Amino acid sequence: MEDQQRCPWCGTDPLYTHYHDNVWGRPEYDDLALFEKLCLDGQQAGLSWLTILKKQENYRTAYDHFDPERIVRYDDSKIDSLLKDRGIVRNRLKVESIIRNARGYLDLQAQGHSFSSFLWSFVDGKPVQNQWQRIEQVPVYTPEAEAMSKALKQRGFNFVGPTIVYAFMQAVGMVNDHLTNCPQHSVCRELADKV
Repeated sequence: MEDQQRCPWCGTDPLYTHYHDNVWGRPEYDDLALFEKLCLDGQQAGLSWLTILKKQENYRTAYDHFDPERIVRYDDSKIDSLLKDRGIVRNRLKVESIIRNARGYLDLQAQGHSFSSFLWSFVDGKPVQNQWQRIEQVPVYTPEAEAMSKALKQRGFNFVGPTIVYAFMQAVGMVNDHLTNCPQHSVCRELADKV
């Protein structure tokens, strides 16, 4: 994509451009992949996504590949070890938020809800195709993000404010917020058409 125009937010860092070109905006429907991404987006609060992206593999190792069944059993000893792990963000509230989110995930499952179906219901199960031409047009959050944030909080999730939730929605392809002059806009639109 050297000669083509990427969305400007990803800059030139190879890890970030790879993420932009191959992950961001692609519709994701897998329950556990969505759980991992929601947790990781919460970890970026106050930080850049690139900071968390660089630590993603460390997070997967530290949090048992985001297996909610294992995470809910974390005790004080495990929490202490996470707070000493230099490979992740060592913030007690953020560490505990992933455990809370795992409880919320399992509670939804116990009530007979697929995590994916629950989340995608906020966009009627199909990616929203936006037509932004400039980065300034892209909203920080939307009414759908506010509704999802509220519903997640009611179910015990945290670090899921509307701004974090909207970043999550963008990343997992619930909304196509690639700018219209970015080649990935049409790629994500075509993937959405297959849903």
